[in-house]
Amino acid sequence: MYIVFLLLWILLNGQFTWEIFFFGIVIAGAMYAFICKFLDYSIETDILIVRKLPYILLYILVLIWEIIKANVGAIQLALSYRREIDPVIVKFKTDLKTDVAKVVLANSITLTPGTITVAMEDDELIVHALDVDLVKGIDDSVFVHMLRKMEAMDREVKKKRRKSHE
Repeated sequence: MYIVFLLLWILLNGQFTWEIFFFGIVIAGAMYAFICKFLDYSIETDILIVRKLPYILLYILVLIWEIIKANVGAIQLALSYRREIDPVIVKFKTDLKTDVAKVVLANSITLTPGTITVAMEDDELIVHALDVDLVKGIDDSVFVHMLRKMEAMDREVKKKRRKSHE
C-alpha cells in the first residue's frame, strides 16, 4: 500500500522531480502509518494482497470474458424473433462468508448484461434477469468458485495471525 500511496502522490502531482519524490516518500509513510494504526491494516495485509494478486487479475479476466459472453447472449435475446423475453427475479443463497466477497459477487452479476442485483441481505441475493436462461447456475458460477478460493486464503492468513498472537 505504501508503494500505491507513493505512486498516487507522484501521479497526482502531474510531474516527476526528485523533490516531489522525496516529499512523497514522507507523505506516503505518514499515510501508511495512519492506516496501520487506525484502519486495522498491517504488513500481513500487504503480503496477502500480493499473494492474491494473480487470483484478482484472473478474476478480472474471467469477469471481462463473462461480460462479453453475456453481451452476445443479450443481443441474441433482443434480436430473436422466435423467443419472447421472459424477465424473472431469482433469490439464491450464497455460502460466501465475507461481506467483501458478497459485494464483489453482486457487482459482478450487475456488470454482466441482462442481470442486475436488486438486493443483498445477509447470505441471500436477489437478482433480476431478462430471461431465465441468464440465471441458470448463478449460485454456483465461476465467480463464486474464484471468490471461495480467495476467502480460503484470507482464512489461512487469519489463522496464522491468531497463532502468532497467542
